[in-house]
Amino acid sequence: MPELPEVETVRGGLAPVLEGHRLARVEARRPNLRFPLPENFVQQLTGATILRLDRRAKYLLARLDREDTLVMHLGMSGRFEIAKSREDRPEGVERPGEFHYAPDPDPKHAHVVFETEAGARVTYYDPRRFGYMSLINTATLHLHPWFAGLGPEPLFEAFDAAHLKHAFAGRKQGPKTLLLDQRIVAGLGNIYVCEALNRARISPFKAAGKISLARLEGLVTTIKDVLREAIAAGGSTLRDYAQADGALGYFQHRFRVYDREGEPCLNPGHKGVIARKVQAGRSTFYCPVCQT
Repeated sequence: MPELPEVETVRGGLAPVLEGHRLARVEARRPNLRFPLPENFVQQLTGATILRLDRRAKYLLARLDREDTLVMHLGMSGRFEIAKSREDRPEGVERPGEFHYAPDPDPKHAHVVFETEAGARVTYYDPRRFGYMSLINTATLHLHPWFAGLGPEPLFEAFDAAHLKHAFAGRKQGPKTLLLDQRIVAGLGNIYVCEALNRARISPFKAAGKISLARLEGLVTTIKDVLREAIAAGGSTLRDYAQADGALGYFQHRFRVYDREGEPCLNPGHKGVIARKVQAGRSTFYCPVCQT
């Protein structure tokens, strides 16, 4: 499932063609994705102007000039594609690491199409149909069950060591499990939690309540650094994820621990080897030597 950096990358790609633009035409090619689309979905969106495109946790939020916000979740395989020719794609873009384009998506998986008065055409593809969309009243959006219990955004000031210390107090679970709890911090997923814990040299299995404030301060800084680095890299291309222009992110080329079982730990000062252990149903990658 795309995590915060991937969703933020998609938001950044869609914003220039959607923000401030009026939807001249909306087409829903099926009545449902993971959940049924709202009643009169097409009619409510046609003619609306998208004032701003935001992100909350792993959700995209299109703020409309009407009473509602269009809420979109990519699920496992959701992808937006902005229509443009292959010639327009910047094959020679200068970015570090490998940079390629995903194959054109299969038209049979095109489920929702948005066209603006300016001529942009944005299509939502989703082979597995685990993604979903809804229209929610903007004034009460924060009270909706999808958002009411979410913790702070990890890149905002509200996410700090004091917040983690309070959330971890008395907890015997490891920090890996708790950081994946969206009620504690919103938007973090398995990949970036593994990466941050390794760089901060904190065991994913250590009782979270016993981690000192000083080490939590380092962890918070590391989480923010990892997320910013991943966003700058366009996210991690795993399975179906691609950016709105079809580009594939390349942060996976910078993984220090995730999916590197049996390889040397890249933290200096020791000869640890990356191990893998299933924790709360998810693969945890870590160094048993330096992560204490």
